[in-house]
Amino acid sequence: MANEDINQKNLSHSSDLRNRIVFTILILCVYRLGTYVPLAGIDPIALQEMMSSSQQGLLGMFNVFSGGAVQRMAIFALGIMPYISASIIVQLLTGVSDYFKNLKEQGELGRKKITQITRYGTVGIAALQGYGVSVGLENAGNLVLDPGINFKLMTVITLVAGTTFLMWLGEQITSRGIGNGISLIIFSGIVAEIPRALASTFELGRTGALSATMIVGIFILIIVTVMFIVFMERAMRKILINYPKKQMGNKVYGGQSSHLPLKINTAGVIPAIFASALLLLPITFSNFGFSDSDFFINISSWFSQGKPLYMLLYASGIIFFCFFYTSIVFNPKETAENLRKYGGYVPGIRPGERTAEYIESILVKLTTIGACYLTLVCLMPEFLIAKYPIPFYLGGTSVLIVVVVAMDTVTQVQTRLMSSQYESLIKKAKFSK
Repeated sequence: MANEDINQKNLSHSSDLRNRIVFTILILCVYRLGTYVPLAGIDPIALQEMMSSSQQGLLGMFNVFSGGAVQRMAIFALGIMPYISASIIVQLLTGVSDYFKNLKEQGELGRKKITQITRYGTVGIAALQGYGVSVGLENAGNLVLDPGINFKLMTVITLVAGTTFLMWLGEQITSRGIGNGISLIIFSGIVAEIPRALASTFELGRTGALSATMIVGIFILIIVTVMFIVFMERAMRKILINYPKKQMGNKVYGGQSSHLPLKINTAGVIPAIFASALLLLPITFSNFGFSDSDFFINISSWFSQGKPLYMLLYASGIIFFCFFYTSIVFNPKETAENLRKYGGYVPGIRPGERTAEYIESILVKLTTIGACYLTLVCLMPEFLIAKYPIPFYLGGTSVLIVVVVAMDTVTQVQTRLMSSQYESLIKKAKFSK
């Protein structure tokens, strides 16, 4: 209780942190309001009838990441997924294109250029997906009141504007809020729809579609999954780092030891989001006038929950992005060079290249464990969703995103809180002098 009182006192004295939290909440409220603004020219009754029977497969997953905007066919129906898809493409290009490699090495200037390219890519992907959505809506019977080129153009412009606005909101949270803007937008959409998912689950139990034992088992599974996620996200491997003693005059400096912490899941929730974003792309192409084709109907059926192709692609995507994103955020050679520069070394390992190889070997093992952990958490509940009418918001991917983003957000708030404490102590020390 004493620690909580101290934290609350420090929070009240940290006006910057308080303003950032309030700003983030206001931005997220704007996002949630946008998920209830419907597209123009759509019959709401026909839309409700269609969506009530089409919440499985990739459409249900799309609805999860848009915070329920797909079910309401709102202006934010595309959500932030076009931005994530563009980010995937740009990051893949940084590994194979010399142009993007040079941009990455240019520091802040190159980072701004990459961000600009990602924005342009987001607009292009959103326009492509928006057109696919407009064609799909027109092919859905009497859903569109006045089909034609005007409806397509208006729908594409509206959806592209919605995605661009969401991208801007995410950047504002990152720069002026508490950080993790894109992840927080996805997080808020999932959390806001969880009460409805719980209500629908209990309604299924009342009507007899789900037994009471099954409902209890689902909640126990969710609790165990949350505990498992927290344990794995906190787990890390600490590599012992020694610093040699240095004698300057009559004094001896150094001779201390520290640790290089390596998380089991260095990539965080990014692999699950990226893999899901790639699986959502077939929705766009399936709507380009191919809904009557038996070939495309068969392909769409292969992507439903519990199907071998869906599970294989989802697991492969998670494993690939675990290794790919880890290689981007952590460079063993750069870490080994920094240790050598400051005199640090791993006991029994020569500094330089051998240290880089040693760190990389440990990182590969940890990433393998992390990839298996993410695959298990994301796929195991999907089998239940495929077999029973459980809402997507209670699936493994949703639980993973909610828990990991919540943990990262709390960590960032605590970091800013500690920073404000240090600043206040420094000001008091200067004032006392």
